[in-house]
Amino acid sequence: MRRGQPLPLRPSGSVRVSDAADLVENGAGGAVFVWGMAAWCWDAGDVVGRRLAAVQLVETGAATQVEVGAGFGAGEATVQRWMAAWRRDGVDGLVPAVRGPRGPSKLTAERVAAIRQLRATGASMDAIAAAVGVGRDSVSRALSRAELVTTTGEVSEPAAAAASASLVPLARPEPREAERQAARRGELVEAPPVICEGGSLPLAGALLILPALAATGLLDCFEGVYGRAKAAFYGLRSLVLAVVFAALVGEARAEGLTRLDPVDVGRLLGLDRAPEVKTLRRRFEALATEGRADEVMLGLARRHVDAHPEATGIFYVDGHVRAYHGGAELPKAHVTRMRLSMPATVDTWLADAFGDGVLCWTAPPPAGLVGELAVVAKVIRDLVGPDRHPTICFDRGGWSPATFHALAERGFDILTYRKKPVRTEPRTAFSEHTHLDEAGREHRYWLADRRVRIAWRDENHRARYFACRQITRLDPDTGHQTHIVTTRTDSVATVAHAMFSRWRQENFFRYLRAHYDLDALDSYATIPDNLTRSVPNPAKRTAANRTAAARQELADIALPETMSPRLTEAHNEAVDYINDLNAQARATPARVPLGDIHPDAVVHHGERKRLHDAIRMATYNAETALARLLTPHYRRAEDEARSLLHEAFHNPADLEVIGNELHVRINALSAPRRTRAIAALCHDLNTTDTTYPGTHHTLRYSVKTP
Repeated sequence: MRRGQPLPLRPSGSVRVSDAADLVENGAGGAVFVWGMAAWCWDAGDVVGRRLAAVQLVETGAATQVEVGAGFGAGEATVQRWMAAWRRDGVDGLVPAVRGPRGPSKLTAERVAAIRQLRATGASMDAIAAAVGVGRDSVSRALSRAELVTTTGEVSEPAAAAASASLVPLARPEPREAERQAARRGELVEAPPVICEGGSLPLAGALLILPALAATGLLDCFEGVYGRAKAAFYGLRSLVLAVVFAALVGEARAEGLTRLDPVDVGRLLGLDRAPEVKTLRRRFEALATEGRADEVMLGLARRHVDAHPEATGIFYVDGHVRAYHGGAELPKAHVTRMRLSMPATVDTWLADAFGDGVLCWTAPPPAGLVGELAVVAKVIRDLVGPDRHPTICFDRGGWSPATFHALAERGFDILTYRKKPVRTEPRTAFSEHTHLDEAGREHRYWLADRRVRIAWRDENHRARYFACRQITRLDPDTGHQTHIVTTRTDSVATVAHAMFSRWRQENFFRYLRAHYDLDALDSYATIPDNLTRSVPNPAKRTAANRTAAARQELADIALPETMSPRLTEAHNEAVDYINDLNAQARATPARVPLGDIHPDAVVHHGERKRLHDAIRMATYNAETALARLLTPHYRRAEDEARSLLHEAFHNPADLEVIGNELHVRINALSAPRRTRAIAALCHDLNTTDTTYPGTHHTLRYSVKTP
């Protein structure tokens, strides 16, 4: 009799920990069920019993540390600490340490007042600590009002109410007409940000993006390329941040500012109101005339590569086609998602191993991935330096053994799908392989691995062969085989996972189209096309069609078996005419310079578009960084991290300046678990000590309890 795995009988209302284990908790305590049978239980408040159950799940192999951390809401690092304590001291090691002050707090109300008074005079932290008789950490806590925050990262209700009592609800910024007049006279280069303090200010939760945005270097790159803008009330910082904040709340185009309250966005900028649409368009058009958008993109790419070396061992490359709906006659491109050819431009996008955007540029027509790979190789080499050996991954559109050979000669590994026809592998060639990704998830593949040689011809038409590795994936249910070719020599499962992770870049495009208006033109401006480039000659097709039509007309004539001399002469004349047409068709060149056909040909001027794409890419990367920070704090982060962030971005918040710190207290979210997750994110962001752009105010985030 064949014995199978026990059926997992899950109790009602349980939380899944692993395939084998489930957790049930209520007001009376909790229990762990393994394959439907109760294995461990504990009473309410029995912390040791609960931790012991978590440890035993790992020890018995019923669940991994990652699964136990997620199921018990503790995090993998916490479970590791429990395991180490249990192995060292047994059950005694699981007893929580008693926390609390060893004596009365030194931060009395008088000392806190003295610390703030000294700080207001400009005294340093060390000087204040020496004068008051406390440590530097105590001075920092007094200035940041750390006593308002509990150990869970949430703001206690009485303290939050006291802090908000002095703030004016929905406070409006002071009008700054005098500065606007000074900017018109050329006496003011940029209006400095002035924080509008108030309670429950709309959209103030969007300020959460600033630490992650600072890590992308977006503002630094713009200022490094364009320097100080001309005398104007809205400086470069305000213009860029206006686009960022508008995108975060769902309006990624300049026109979207008309659907947002300008005062609400103005508070985020430290101004009395946001710039108008015409101002934003005019100023970005002025930047576009300098033709330096590629420098901004390259600066962001260098910053990204330097900050994330672990993600730059592999680069995903793909082209994104943007349909053009303006009145100009642009070159056509095939829009795959629409399944038709239409006027469009093609952007080449570079993404890192996690699918985050690195760099983008517009490919000149006629755009093709094979031709772009040479440009990609040069760009990547400039970014990573001469000693790195990165992998370039792309889809079948870049299939070209000659290009593979050139990339390998330049020190790159290639990774792509093999084009048909290709011989299928026998079922006996496959074996099961597993791969553990960076998030601790296990992936299983049925793979076959062998060496192949792909034939190609060089510029002299000599037969050449490109030797590489072919990895084939089998779908055991359908029998479908997917063939991968690569020059990488590492684990077969690692290579397969890297290839199948191309969906990350596809998700990048999909998310940017839906939430950041990636396909928006931003400008309908055009510039002359390259009139010297070779294009198919339409006269060639016309001549060939004329010859074919004449030949068909002659074939359709029913000739008698015995023809008169006059009919024979007419037939010979028709044959001579067809031969002349055929000679003319052969003499017509197949390709001619574009200027011979369309002397007024134009292409889309993408300079302003690339400036907006640079901001969109940096904003997306910043949002992605926040989503990853939420992972250990939110059980459903893989599915809901971005929706949780969007709720936080739209949430009102209190803004208050205390000393040299700007406190952002976000209103509670729609559910306690979501509030706790954002509170934990605030704690992580506070460790970055990010400064609000254009000021010396250090950002301090917290969440108010309901």
